[in-house]
Amino acid sequence: MLANKIRQQLGRPTQSLVGWLVKKFLTRNNRVLEENAVRLCGIQPDDTVLEVGFGPGLGLEAAASILSGPRGKLFGVDYSEFMYKVASERVKGLITSGKVTLHHSSVEAMPLPDSSVDKVFHCNCYYFWPDLTAGTAEIHRVMKPGGLMVVTLKVHTVAYVASKKLIPGEHWRPEAYMDALRATGFTDIRMEDKNDKDITFQAIFATASKSRMPGFPEYK
Repeated sequence: MLANKIRQQLGRPTQSLVGWLVKKFLTRNNRVLEENAVRLCGIQPDDTVLEVGFGPGLGLEAAASILSGPRGKLFGVDYSEFMYKVASERVKGLITSGKVTLHHSSVEAMPLPDSSVDKVFHCNCYYFWPDLTAGTAEIHRVMKPGGLMVVTLKVHTVAYVASKKLIPGEHWRPEAYMDALRATGFTDIRMEDKNDKDITFQAIFATASKSRMPGFPEYK
């Protein structure tokens, strides 16, 4: 019962004691992953950028600091109402200025136009999505042709957490996620080992090709 409760909170933290503990854990442990996902995206000052599963908002802060151009815009989606409230408070000044827009939304149904985003990043979240293919297809839909997505994670840590039944199924495996990316129109997909501040992690890169894939609509 406890494992199930922790698993639910890791995937979708709520305003509760366990949810608060998850927020503290993410704030302490995800900073390097978030900052490196932003860095590896190669964000330019006037880009339109999306973070999926922004959690407490560390990556939002890092990305917003780069978007200094007049057209630079940052969007974020997270299906945890608690995380939406926490991140909204963290970047409230940027929201007020119009630089950042956050949505309480699932990755499978994002309120963003087709082909509107230059760069996408996320960390430690894809293995909580109920349907990897639906999630990657929706991300592909909102990305511009040639847009880059970067995903960061610590595979060893994720595998350990999965072994404790705190992550459902086999979606945690990078191969499963990369297969879903290929199936929904991404190309140039690769995973690389990286190191920062003596922390080793993995980065998955994928480019939105916008070509038509069997079973999916043509992207424009």
